[in-house]
Amino acid sequence: MKAHDFNGRFEALDHVGSIRHTRILAWLLASVLVMAVIGLTLVPWQQNVAASGQIVAFDPVERRQFIEAPIDGRITEWAVVEGARVSKGDLILVISDNDPSLVERMEQERTATVGVREAAQRKSGSVRDKIGRLELTRDRAMDAAISKIDVAEDKIEAAERGLEAAEAAEQTARLNLDRQSRLNERGLASRRSYELAVLEHNQTVASANKARADLNAERNNRLAVLAERYKIEAENQAKIEDGRASLESALSDVQKTVAELTKVDVRLARQATQVVRSPVDGTVLRVVTRMGGEMVKAGEVLVELVPYSTNNVVALLIDGNDAPLVSPGRKVRLQFEGWPALQFSGWPAVAVGTFGGEVLLVDASDNGRGQFRALVQADPDAAPWPEQRYLRQGVRANGWILLDEVSLGFELWRKFNGFPPATTEPTTADSSGKEAKS
Repeated sequence: MKAHDFNGRFEALDHVGSIRHTRILAWLLASVLVMAVIGLTLVPWQQNVAASGQIVAFDPVERRQFIEAPIDGRITEWAVVEGARVSKGDLILVISDNDPSLVERMEQERTATVGVREAAQRKSGSVRDKIGRLELTRDRAMDAAISKIDVAEDKIEAAERGLEAAEAAEQTARLNLDRQSRLNERGLASRRSYELAVLEHNQTVASANKARADLNAERNNRLAVLAERYKIEAENQAKIEDGRASLESALSDVQKTVAELTKVDVRLARQATQVVRSPVDGTVLRVVTRMGGEMVKAGEVLVELVPYSTNNVVALLIDGNDAPLVSPGRKVRLQFEGWPALQFSGWPAVAVGTFGGEVLLVDASDNGRGQFRALVQADPDAAPWPEQRYLRQGVRANGWILLDEVSLGFELWRKFNGFPPATTEPTTADSSGKEAKS
């Protein structure tokens, strides 16, 4: 190809100019792209966990209750209807037993049981007095026996001293007899002196033998007195033990009658509960049974009652994947059923018709379906919740538990990659207090 052909083509291209609108559109698209990148980097986004639940009373006593039949019988009177407001102690219904004379016969049974109990108490009192007298008799007999023992010991001591004296006299008489015998053999003493010495010696020997016999007798007497003391103690102790056994039997009879009386009182108390009254202030939600010939059994549900609650909270059910992200102190935005609202989950500041809340607690275990309950109370730093008449127990609510604030680009990148939200713990007074304690 020749050179002038190329030059001709380039000249043709120079004559074809660019379109002005195309360049403007290109600049606009580039500007939008740059602004989008800057916006994704700088625009904040509030991470959150979405959940739903309902209004419940924080105090378990103020939650829905079921009034059950206290006894078997028939309902003879209804004092309330569904939707009626009742105060604590107000009459709800009356149940009558099939036997109209049952209470009267039970009163007679109770009177008889009281009489048996009083007789058993009198018997136990008399046995206790008898034991007291037996113990007094035993103590006096023991004192007398001890006195006899003391006397016997004194006699033994006296007999021992008499024996010592008799043995000394015997020794002296023997020496005198020996001396008189030698003198008589030498002819230095008369026969009469020797005979008197023999007589005196025999008398002292007899006295010594008598003293020994008296000492043995006193010792035997002391043994007899000791044996008598043990006998007295054993006999009286046996009588006391018999009395104590009788007392235990009498006290057992008293306890049996007390148990029987308690059973009768329980039955009477159950019969007295034929009048069923409201345990709390509240509203009758539903009447379950009918009045008339229908029999009800003890424990059967009669009325469903909703107490007046003073502190309502929202019970949100959180998925198990999100439960580790939620902790007490987290802020929450709530949308109540029947309350018009416009919620931007990423920008809670621009939400309309929602109310602030704060996570009070999270259950330690799931509800059996992999969901964890989180109780949310009103945020003290936010606008108050609607009145109680709008937030009845059971009203459904949607909640957004606020997590960390990140950029919008990071949030989109996180969701595209399937990463979990941030799990930074909230800084609250409760958590700081716990950290300080730890």
